[in-house]
Order: sequence, then structure tokens, then C-alpha cells
Amino acid sequence: MAIVQSLPRASDGRRRLGLSSPVHGGAVGDIVVSTPEDVGQAVARARSAQAAWAARPVRERAAIIRAAVKVLIARQDEVIDTLRAESGKPRVEAMAIEILASCDFLNFWSRRATRDLADHRERLHGYIRPFKKLTVHYRPLGVVGVITPWNAPFVLSMNPVAQALLAGNAVVLKPSEVTPHSGGWVVKILHEAGVPADVLQLIHGDGETGAALVDAEVDKIAFTGSVTTGRKVAEACARRLVPCTLELGGKDAMIVCDDADIERAAEGAVYLSMFNSGQVCLSVERIYIVDSVADEFIRLVQQKAQSLTCGAGDSADMGPMCWDRQVATVTRHLEDAKRRGAVLLVGGEADTAEGLFFAPTVAVDVTHDMELMREETFGPVAAIMRVADEEEAIRLANDSQYGLSGSVFTKDTAKALRIAKRLDTGSVVHNDAAVIYGVPEAPFGGRKRSGLGQTNGRHGLRGFTHAQPILLDRWQLKRERIWYPYTEDSVAAIAGTLKYGFGSAIARRLMS
Repeated sequence: MAIVQSLPRASDGRRRLGLSSPVHGGAVGDIVVSTPEDVGQAVARARSAQAAWAARPVRERAAIIRAAVKVLIARQDEVIDTLRAESGKPRVEAMAIEILASCDFLNFWSRRATRDLADHRERLHGYIRPFKKLTVHYRPLGVVGVITPWNAPFVLSMNPVAQALLAGNAVVLKPSEVTPHSGGWVVKILHEAGVPADVLQLIHGDGETGAALVDAEVDKIAFTGSVTTGRKVAEACARRLVPCTLELGGKDAMIVCDDADIERAAEGAVYLSMFNSGQVCLSVERIYIVDSVADEFIRLVQQKAQSLTCGAGDSADMGPMCWDRQVATVTRHLEDAKRRGAVLLVGGEADTAEGLFFAPTVAVDVTHDMELMREETFGPVAAIMRVADEEEAIRLANDSQYGLSGSVFTKDTAKALRIAKRLDTGSVVHNDAAVIYGVPEAPFGGRKRSGLGQTNGRHGLRGFTHAQPILLDRWQLKRERIWYPYTEDSVAAIAGTLKYGFGSAIARRLMS
């Protein structure tokens, strides 16, 4: 069953794509694909509208973004219905992951933007301090292109779009062709809250449309998706010398120490590897359990995974996979693992008779020569590997081409901090995982193949601006002593600064 299929062209010749439900396989809508010309026109309209939007005070833009919370609360049932139709996710996940998190982001950024984007003074050092003063001003970049994925199509669109708008940019959003209407709700909500139509625009399509947006006259691209596509985005942005942020997925490791709360660790291992059917960039994809407590941990994980329900109803714990291509990836990884000696204690099979369901799966006796432990699986699989001690767990956790996040389960907070600082990941969570993206104070971004740049945190918001330093003159002298013509006084002035400013440890300290 293909989730996205080509349909007869529209009356104006544009391509059309049909969408199928991952729950029952029936049609759930279609889209008309935006052409490169459509994309260029959208960017041009955004460019024309951006200056007036940027001229509004930050507090005014923030009030509009804050008003979107009220609109979203009022329209939540419609958004949830669209999310469930396109992705099949359980209602509780649509509410918590998409709606609740989006409300929190909107509220947080609208409250923080006035302070975080305000001009601020930087204290200057040493010999320049008496003569100059420095102000840093945050200028919007202009037009930002946002390209978002299908696994959390509403919140992963809302968060970067809201930040870019607050920073004074115009935005052109292209959501995934797998969940286009879910992403499209972001534009509807923000328009209803008061964002002008041309300041925020929606385009639809597949990779061809995304490539057109990247190649258009935008000033930044914020992309969330695959490594393969992310590299293409980076190359295109490099050619045009425009910035990009790339969140490209992960292979997150969970380390379970010998002093962990094993009940909590097992509960977390099941949920954190399987919520949203494992289709989360921050999902736990590798579990390293210290051998001395492995038997009990594996027993509990098996027991808890066996109790999960998978289906279409509101009472099901797990919904379907969103995309048929992802079902094939999970199946391939598990088949490779079994050939190489892995044992599946629970699940391991897809049910695609009607929808795209994949049973909760627990794999043990896994090793690092398996695709399951090296490539991003993005499915409901808890892959468990025994290790001799925490040192081996750290070494194996770092033995990955990905580096998005990681987690450490231990009762010892100091130990958690020590281990976290040794992990080659963008972030680390203690006794939990995945939640870090939902903490907007925390800069979020990956290392290695997991991406470039960071979203969230003060610097993530400011990443949609250019930090413009403005150096102001204090005294308005007629000339600087270093200016032409060079004289003996010029040499003497520099010599005096070197002697009295840097000639002793006390002087150097005062000059810093």
C-alpha cells in the first residue's frame, strides 16, 4: 500500500498527489503540487511583505503569536482529526506531542522574544573601553524557508515557524507530502491569530518542491528530515552562502547503569522506543544494559512490551506507521538482525493487510555489525545489548555515525552528569529521553550525521536573525591617534599601550 500516489494532473497542468490512510488504506485527500514558478512567486510576495512585518515592534509580533494559543485551543479537534487521518497516531499522542507541545512553544517564545531579541549592551574590555561602547542589534534575516517531516507534522512546523516570525522574518512553509494538511494547519492557525497572509505562506509538494524552495531567493532554510536530503540542502545553501539548520535524525542510545531503578528503566525503554510507533528522531534506538542487572531488565521490558496494544481505535497504545517506506526499513533491519544472531522476544512482524501496523518488538543478543544498531530504524523496536560495565556502554554509545541525543538511567545524579559529558551527542537526558526537544530553554541540535546548527534556546531563536554589532563613539574626537598621518606620536602611543597595558600580569588582568 503506497501512502502517496500520483493522480491525474489538475486542470492547469499541475501535478496532483493522492494520500492514503495508514490505518485503513482509503483515500484521505490530495494536494496540487506547487511548481518552481509557484515557489518563486511565494518567496517574492514574502519578500515584499517582510519589511512591514519586521517594522512592527517585537512585542506586537509576540502578541499575535501568543493569540495563536487561543486559536489552537479552539480549533484543536479539527487539527487532531486531520493528524489522525493522515498519520493514524493515537488521540493521546496527537494531543500531547502535537497540540500541547505547540501551545507551550507558542506561549514560551511569545513571552521570551521581547527580551531575547532586544538590543543589548556588551561591556567592552581593556584599552578600547574608555573610547567606545557596543550595542548588539538582532536584525531579521528576511525570508525563511521551513521544510518539515511527517512524523510530527504539526509541532515540528509550528515551532520553527513561530520563532522565525517572532524574529521578524517572513516564512514559506513546505510540509511533508505524506502529512500536508496537518502541517498546513499551522498556517491556518497563525493567519487566524493575525499573521498577514503574505508574511506566512504554504506550498505543497514532494522533493521537487522542496528543492525549488531551497534554490529560491530565501535567506535561511530550516530543514528537518533525512540525512540524504539534508546533505542536498546543505550543498544548495552553501552555493548561495545562506545559513541553514538541519535536524537529520538519530540513533539515540540509552545507557542503563547497574544502580538504575530497573522498573523505571524498563518502563522507559518500552515507551521511549515505541511511542509514536518509534517514529521520533529522539526515540531510543539502542539500549545498553550492564550485565549484572540485564536479566531482570530484559524480563520487565518483554513483559511490558507484550502488554501493549496496536491498532486503530482510541484505546490502542500504538497506531500505525505513517509511511510504507518506513515499514520496509524496519522489516529490513530486523531481518538482517535475525540473520546475524539476534533473538526477537516480542513482535517483529508488520501487519499491512489494511493499514501499516507494526507490532511492538523487543530484540536481544544484538551486536554492532547489525543494521539495527547502526542505521536509523525509526520504528517500534527496543534493541537491547548487554555490556560488561558503564565504560563499555559509553564506548558503544559513541560508536555511531549519529549524535542527536542520549540518555543515562542511574540513581546517582553525579554519575549521570559524568557519563553525559562523555557522550558525543547534541544533548543528554537523565532517567528519561526524547523530552529534550520539548524544553525550549535547551539548545537542540545534533552532532555528526544528526545535523547542523541548533533550534530552541536563546541562540536558536536568535539564529533566525543576524546579530549586528554597532560600535558607538563615546567622545566624538576630531581624529583617532592611529589615523593618518603617521608620526612619532603614533608610535609612542602604541608603545605606551604595549608597555603599560600588557607589560605586567596586573596590567593584562586589568585590560581583559
